[in-house]
Amino acid sequence: MKISNFLATELEYELPRTRATLERVPGDKAGWAPHAKSMPLGKLAAHVAQLGGFGLTVATLPMLDFMTAGMKPLVFESAAQVVQALEAGTAPVQAALAKIEDAAWSEPWKLCVGERVIFEGTRFAGWRAMYLNHMVHHRAQLGVYLRILGVPVPSVYGPSADES
Repeated sequence: MKISNFLATELEYELPRTRATLERVPGDKAGWAPHAKSMPLGKLAAHVAQLGGFGLTVATLPMLDFMTAGMKPLVFESAAQVVQALEAGTAPVQAALAKIEDAAWSEPWKLCVGERVIFEGTRFAGWRAMYLNHMVHHRAQLGVYLRILGVPVPSVYGPSADES
């Protein structure tokens, strides 16, 4: 199997689960955080949604420097808005995946903020660590937030206590 096909299969598996989690984010709790060091719920949901499109950067560029990229964080408005942002961001990612040859996954990829390197490795490792695993990690955080707020947690990797 081509590497891109393998990664596309993983992404297609994770996206409905991410969408289901974002759909449950209560808009009236956007400013809520479980701890002073935690991201507020709305900011976390917007981050997860915006990560959906980040795979395009990993797939098509040799690096990203946040100092020069001009990226602006998505501001949470509603669950519907972040779901739409996730879907809009991931559509070009899925199209780009279909065009990437296996050799490209071995090319170097870097993520930095000016001189501070956040990640440096192969494009494949960047895809997994900085894109897909990153999105799954923050989706899991959202699940914890939902649980604490008493919002039913969607089934992700098997039934949840709320959907069994």
